[in-house]
Amino acid sequence: MSTDIRIYVADLAAYNAGHLHGAWVDATQDMDGIQEQVDAMLATSPVEGAEEYAIHDFEGFGSYRVGEYERLERVRQIACFIEEHPDMGAALLAHFNDLDQARKAADEAYCGCYASLADYAQELTEQTTSIPDSLAGYIDYSAMARDLEYGGEVLVIETGFEQVHVFIVY
Repeated sequence: MSTDIRIYVADLAAYNAGHLHGAWVDATQDMDGIQEQVDAMLATSPVEGAEEYAIHDFEGFGSYRVGEYERLERVRQIACFIEEHPDMGAALLAHFNDLDQARKAADEAYCGCYASLADYAQELTEQTTSIPDSLAGYIDYSAMARDLEYGGEVLVIETGFEQVHVFIVY
C-alpha cells in the first residue's frame, strides 16, 4: 500500500479573509523542501503580507491525528516514522502519542506480525518449551494470549484482518 504522507497547509490570512488558499505538501521530504513549498504558497496569497499558516488536513497518517499548529519539523519526523514502518507506524503513534516511545517500541520491543495473539503465544511456547506430542492438543493458546495481554506483558496493535503486531512491554 503506497500512500502519500502529506499535509494541507492553509494560508491563515487568506482563510480569515474568506479565501481558501493553501497547498498539499509531501511531509516526508527534507525540511528545506517543506519550508520552500509553504513559503511559495504564502507568497502567492490573495492577501498581502501573509505569513501565518496552519495544517488544515492530512493524508497517510493513518489513525494518528496531526495537530493544526504542529511544528513542521515534528510533522516531518512523524511522517518519516510512518514511512519507515508503514504497517504499524501510525497505529503505534496513535497509541503512544509520543514519537520517542513509538520509535522505541518499533526498534526494541517488536516481536512480529501474527494472524492472532494466540498464534504468537503458540510460537513463543513452541520455541521456548519442549511439548510432548501427547499434550500438544490440550494447550489453550487463546487463553495464554489473553493472559499475556491482560497481564500487561505484551502490547497488541491490530492494523487489519489477521494483522496483529505484538510488542513486549518492559
